[in-house]
Amino acid sequence: MSDLQLYTEILSLPDNLKEEVSHFVEFLKEKSKKANNLKERQYGCAKGFFTVAPDFDEPLDDFKEYM
Repeated sequence: MSDLQLYTEILSLPDNLKEEVSHFVEFLKEKSKKANNLKERQYGCAKGFFTVAPDFDEPLDDFKEYM
């Protein structure tokens, strides 16, 4: 739908619905602002958050018969 078609459709609405459209447009603007304000991720921000067991690469006992 082009801008002109959208504008024409809005003009054909009754006044109370035009007001609702206006509120919805404001809501979409605020939503867009919040989406743009996301913080950029920083490298290494989860350092130390996860730990790996020292024997992580060792073979599992459950698979001894297959090896």
